[in-house]
Amino acid sequence: MNTTTRTSVLLALLTTSVVAPAANAHEFWLQPERFQWEPTQSVPLSLLVGHGDHSERSKVPARRITRFEVIGNDTQDLRSKLQPGTDTDLRLENPGAYVVVFATDNQARSDLPADRFNEYLRAEGLTPAIVAREQAGRTQAEGSERYSRQAKSLVQVGESQPQSHVTEAVGLRLEIVPEINPYAKPRSAQLPVRVVFEGEPLAGALVKLSDPTNASKAAITRITDAQGHAAFDMPSQGQWLLHVTWTKTLPSVDEADFDTVFASLTFGLPN
Repeated sequence: MNTTTRTSVLLALLTTSVVAPAANAHEFWLQPERFQWEPTQSVPLSLLVGHGDHSERSKVPARRITRFEVIGNDTQDLRSKLQPGTDTDLRLENPGAYVVVFATDNQARSDLPADRFNEYLRAEGLTPAIVAREQAGRTQAEGSERYSRQAKSLVQVGESQPQSHVTEAVGLRLEIVPEINPYAKPRSAQLPVRVVFEGEPLAGALVKLSDPTNASKAAITRITDAQGHAAFDMPSQGQWLLHVTWTKTLPSVDEADFDTVFASLTFGLPN
């Protein structure tokens, strides 16, 4: 399916459907107690799954975690500190912006009846799965997927400094890459991002910007262009979650139908 067809299908779906509450359970993100702090201070970091008031700490098994690290002036591997279901303390000695990175393998599995699976595909803009099910005459069949989670969080320690790693891809299978540092001063009026899937720009993906602490507030959505770009108005304050999902059809010999990746990026701006 080419980029134009994919985007047209997604636009049609978005105009005829609403975001399904069931789809919110797929959101996964990194949530520090605060996003900006001073050097040497210790800040708890939570791995959360769900949405708003219905979120909870993730209990993903340690054996499934392939990356959990901090990239910046004080690089750290956090896997040895992780205890599933509890917070991880971040202590960074040097000032600057940091990218906290988390990734799992794709060995988790989800099976849903047809109506719920179709609703979820529409809510997340997963046009490859929608089209594949239609072409195979399986829209009324239950759906299954193997899935992985990829998450990043931008935090600021001490004073803001020019640092290129914030706006560079970190090698996740699916990731949202900010094209500016949201903590840079003066603050930009726009937040441009690009979505990268398996090392290439991803066109026709649905990107959501939401307040992870407020489930009642609707997400702002954008569809990536041919170069994987999307842009949002820069929030003035608060905690923010960018989220995108993508999928590929699995070979018929696989027990699941699709291989799905959920990706997120969090940041927070002071009042």
